[in-house]
Amino acid sequence: MLQLLQKVRSGDISPARALETLEILPYENLEFARPDHHRALRQGYPEVILAAGKTHEQVAAIARKLKEHNEAILITKASAECYRKVAECLDSARYNEHARIITFHKARRTKPSPGITVLSGGTADIPVAEEAAVTAEEMGNKVERAYDVGVAGIHRLLDQVPRLRQAHVIVAVAGMEGALPSVVSGLVSVPVIAVPTSVGYGASFQGLAALLAMLNSCAAGVSVVNIDNGFGAGYIAALINRAYQPKRQ
Repeated sequence: MLQLLQKVRSGDISPARALETLEILPYENLEFARPDHHRALRQGYPEVILAAGKTHEQVAAIARKLKEHNEAILITKASAECYRKVAECLDSARYNEHARIITFHKARRTKPSPGITVLSGGTADIPVAEEAAVTAEEMGNKVERAYDVGVAGIHRLLDQVPRLRQAHVIVAVAGMEGALPSVVSGLVSVPVIAVPTSVGYGASFQGLAALLAMLNSCAAGVSVVNIDNGFGAGYIAALINRAYQPKRQ
């Protein structure tokens, strides 16, 4: 809003054009979607597009509108085909195949803030872990990673303890029995965000077993997001890490 008023005062845009802009704030009606252009003002980061369940054309149309009002765009659960469609309107967009995330930036980003560590129980959990890590990175954080450190070989996790104790918040991603977050929380004094994945054999019920195990954790300090919700975990981790910023200034 301030930028808009400054442009009117400087003569860069006319009052009529400013009025047209105000008419689509705080959101714009595209019939099939209503992009929230005030999300960044309220929450510190623009609205994120979930590609799953949308056509490639719908995702591209929403991204095109968000680009007009935001410095960054994040699209989750996106396929390579969706990326190719989005790239037609966002020519500098990038695609992370492992995380299935499309990112776009208008300007150079500031120096990232350290403090977030992302763990995966196994190699098969990496796609969800990467979704969490990339989300946190896109929100201005430096992310440490340690993958395939599940409890089936506990020495692999114990080797990471000195690194874990440097973090402000930890994201622990695991399928199967979902024990990783409980063990990690017993070793550190910071919040642990547990992410159950749909990785596992039949009795894991596509991640339900891991979800219930994490919800029933005996370790204090564990919070849980939904199955395969790496994005949600990365976003929460970024919000927690943001609270540390004044202390480092």
